[in-house]
Amino acid sequence: MEEGRGIMGKARGLGRSFGWLGAWGMAFMGALAQEEPIRVLLITGVDYPGHHWWLTTPVLVEQLQKDPRMQVRVVQDPHFLDSRALHRYDVVVLHFMNWQEPSPGEEARENLRRFVEGGKGLVLVHFACGAWQDWPEFAHLAGRVWDPQRRPHDPRGPFQVEIADAQHPITRGMASFETDDELYTCLAGQRPIHILAKARSKVDGQEYPMAFVLTYGKGRVFHCTLGHDAKALANPAVGALYRRGIAWAAGREPK
Repeated sequence: MEEGRGIMGKARGLGRSFGWLGAWGMAFMGALAQEEPIRVLLITGVDYPGHHWWLTTPVLVEQLQKDPRMQVRVVQDPHFLDSRALHRYDVVVLHFMNWQEPSPGEEARENLRRFVEGGKGLVLVHFACGAWQDWPEFAHLAGRVWDPQRRPHDPRGPFQVEIADAQHPITRGMASFETDDELYTCLAGQRPIHILAKARSKVDGQEYPMAFVLTYGKGRVFHCTLGHDAKALANPAVGALYRRGIAWAAGREPK
């Protein structure tokens, strides 16, 4: 009998131990389920006069925050790229073009280059492709850049955006969609890029990339030419493209 009581006592003790381990395991799994935030630094504050960044930026932020993981900080000064604080973020979103203003200088350029090369993300919005016309390496970072010698874009209006790769994490599950925007025809560059979305010009009948990705060192770059104004960025499919592209550039699963 004493032996039996001893065995039963040990069993109850083991049960309590396993119960504690089970509760701990559930708490641990719950903590894992609460994903780390995606720290996004959105750089804006200056652009071509036809691009009203103070109107488009709030719409872009609203689209991004539909993914609850995204913590977006907006800085209205491209020269913030000089700061070492840049490396606190997972991805930098460029939503500016230094039209008739000095571009961020050597320190900002090297800071951004190291940021991406070291494994962080970079995203370019619409006319960000025209920034840093005086910095040759920017063409390698961006994959394609604005060439002022080319026709800039079709007249503003509706056109169909075709998903070119339905298997890529960014565009997986997305359908082709119609938007009302500027269809850019002005990009130039030699870097290999992977086109995710494209559109056919109504002016010359040629297809042009609307969204593409590339790698730079250990980092990921998502480049999208859509988003001329608040109306264009409010398109749900355009918002999803940017939201998913930023997550991917940050090394996270797009949602």
